[in-house]
Amino acid sequence: DKAPLSKSLLLVLSAISILLTLLFQHYQKFFAYNLQAIKEDFQIWRLVCGRTICLDLKDTFCSSLLIYNFRIFERRYGSRKFSSFLLGAWMLSALFDLLLVEITQYIFGITINSLPSGFLGPVFALFVPFYSSIPRVQVTQVLGHFSITNKSLVYILGLQLLTSGSYIWILALSGLISGICYNSSILKVHRILCVPRWVAKIFSWTLEPVFSSAEPTNEVRVGMGATVDIQRQQRMELLDRQIMMSQVAQMRRQRQQQGGMINWNRLFPPLRHRHNANYQDHRPSEQGIPPPTEVSEEQVARLMEMGFSRGDALEALRASNNDLNVATNFLLQH
Repeated sequence: DKAPLSKSLLLVLSAISILLTLLFQHYQKFFAYNLQAIKEDFQIWRLVCGRTICLDLKDTFCSSLLIYNFRIFERRYGSRKFSSFLLGAWMLSALFDLLLVEITQYIFGITINSLPSGFLGPVFALFVPFYSSIPRVQVTQVLGHFSITNKSLVYILGLQLLTSGSYIWILALSGLISGICYNSSILKVHRILCVPRWVAKIFSWTLEPVFSSAEPTNEVRVGMGATVDIQRQQRMELLDRQIMMSQVAQMRRQRQQQGGMINWNRLFPPLRHRHNANYQDHRPSEQGIPPPTEVSEEQVARLMEMGFSRGDALEALRASNNDLNVATNFLLQH
């Protein structure tokens, strides 16, 4: 839902790859990423065909799963911005592929005539925003030392894709470099390599109705209350959540610009002792201080999804007596 571009990439690229592998094997030569033919015979069209369709079903499977997991960026940024990232990463990674091959030949004396085919450069480039912008939430621990998070499966898929071929590390490295360059605010690549608005509108009119998905039926729609008052209350709650998320993003940007940490010792004493009658003197006795509150990991994870650090979330929940609303409001205001 709300990710037509990711769905189209997953279905179309996978279908063509399967057809070429099972039925039309004699056409695979046109989709080979042959660097020698590109440099010596000037077959530039191979940069398009060879860097779009996977000829190995293992690479097709892993890249499809990664595209499915990275659909969160299309939902977060919109199809136009997501397609601009893919286009920019695809073009930059093509340049870095050729540079890395030449560097490898110059330093190690290894001549590389071909690379694995497929839409691998942009897929590896998506690991850059995935690492930097998706919060890490611990799910469980293995053997008491190894943490399993919500991002572990994606990294395992990337490692599996990285080890599927001999020279695929070149595609991975060029993809990561292109993702860093595109996300860099210094190089301003995102302003140059972007999809024009008129092109995005054409695709939204033609392809989006074909690949768009219906809203999941298991999600409760807003306005399904039994009375008008309940419907109005549900809409107000949705509006409050949207405003809260925008405030979270604004406060996170300000905190990153300032580079400072919240002084919890200065801000939280009124909140910690709001139920203490001795707080009027600003000197609560040790007997009146309640014991530390046990914090729910689920509520910590919800605050971390909003962009706050784990330490801030733990301190806020302890200080607010494990009240998620109070902790959220306090973090937003400070």
